[in-house]
Amino acid sequence: MSLAQVPASVFLQDFGLPVTFGGLNAIGILDSPTEEILGNMVLSVDYKLTFATATLPGLDSGASVTVNGVAYTVRSVRMESDGVFSAAIMSKV
Repeated sequence: MSLAQVPASVFLQDFGLPVTFGGLNAIGILDSPTEEILGNMVLSVDYKLTFATATLPGLDSGASVTVNGVAYTVRSVRMESDGVFSAAIMSKV
């Protein structure tokens, strides 16, 4: 079996967290990278949710999402490389 034939869920099962959007339930990987801004005087934390694109159709800017019981608001969504996965940049509510 080639890597392209492996279901997206296999990549999410080890580190994935439960995600709820509207009436949909999915699994996603939450990252919270810290960035130094304003000449390294301020730290900023973004929240990035990586998920299988097909599992959260309609997810877009302004949407409310719950990840592992914590509420977030989606700021932007973009597909990654071949579109099997997407990434949502979010703010914690």
